[in-house]
Amino acid sequence: MSDETTRTASTVGSGQRVVIAGAGMAGVQTAVALREEGWAGEILLLGAEPHQPYDRPPLSKAVLLGKAEGSAFDVDFQALGIDLRLGVTVSALDPGAKRLETESGPVPYDVVVLATGAEPVALPGSEGVPGVHLLRTLDDAERLRPVLARQHEIVVVGAGWIGAEFATAAREAGCAVTVVEAADRPLAGALPAEVAAPMADWYADYGATLVTGARVDGVDETGLLLGDGTRLRAGAVVVGIGARPATGWLTGSGVELADDRSVAADERLRTSVEDVYAVGDCASFPSARYGTRLLVHHWDNALQGPRTVAANVVGSRTAAHTGVAVYDPVPYFWSEQFGRFIQYAGHHEEADELVWRGDPAGASWAVCWLRDGALVALLAVGRPRDLAQGRKLIERGARLDRTRATDPSVPLKSAVS
Repeated sequence: MSDETTRTASTVGSGQRVVIAGAGMAGVQTAVALREEGWAGEILLLGAEPHQPYDRPPLSKAVLLGKAEGSAFDVDFQALGIDLRLGVTVSALDPGAKRLETESGPVPYDVVVLATGAEPVALPGSEGVPGVHLLRTLDDAERLRPVLARQHEIVVVGAGWIGAEFATAAREAGCAVTVVEAADRPLAGALPAEVAAPMADWYADYGATLVTGARVDGVDETGLLLGDGTRLRAGAVVVGIGARPATGWLTGSGVELADDRSVAADERLRTSVEDVYAVGDCASFPSARYGTRLLVHHWDNALQGPRTVAANVVGSRTAAHTGVAVYDPVPYFWSEQFGRFIQYAGHHEEADELVWRGDPAGASWAVCWLRDGALVALLAVGRPRDLAQGRKLIERGARLDRTRATDPSVPLKSAVS
């Protein structure tokens, strides 16, 4: 690197301020990545919660079961020159004045990054009802921990990823658990019927009761009333029926939202408003790989996206900048439920063929989704090697030999045609 480039890089952003709205994984990683990219200006990180920024996955596991007191990020904000302000809720964005409105007053910015995440969907009629819980924040987990410790009878509404993970923790705590799902199977919104169907048996195997095709007609402090007249009594009701991007506060800002209410970021994670970026659970992005806009509510997206944001923020203010950072990942997530480790990579909705690897009634199996013979997505249950190899094959756009791919004894990388 020349002396001129070094001088330029070391002063990128001097006298300017990046404000990051949201101090979850995406917000924290954006702040750290900006420093790694050479941003020398001010970085202000605003967190709505009063707690030190923390990781969310342990909330439904170690924190909930009392095996950990918290999951704060191991980041020395002071050493990185990051101004962290907690208990600050953003309420509006004024691009013309280049400022955020907060309960504590206006906050001016030169660049702003929207990282406000997602908010859980409440069960209609449940707001304010004693004994009804959500599981999204550290405070939520802390409120639920003594409920599990007292081994209450618990009803979980929603058999998605979070519902299954909470049901697993509740069973491990010794609680009687009933899971109520409106669809005819678990994970109905995430996986096709033939893939999700075998997972229904996991509930009974773990001592939980799964009730599908069940509409909730009412909820009170004693439990639930279902559409068929069944009353499920419970000491606590935990609602896990999804989350939506936390973008309501952007009304009137001029920031374009997609149909799902996510911020409609471009391939560089820029919004429709100059000097405004978006990342994590609140933002969707166009995927050239899959030919569609993706909204990914998972940990890996909140980890990877900030690197793209930081590179583009710094690049937009660097004279020596020679390119742009484009965000088009292979989405990835994992879930631990009912004694199983489940991993998923890719995006299967445009696939035209499904290939099984192993017996779904067994302890380990996988499913490959193909499009025109190329691997586009993979679900692995207890087969981490399949996932690791499959993720790389998806990135390459590799085509699979179907006969070899169906043989679970053949390494997936050896099934390339």
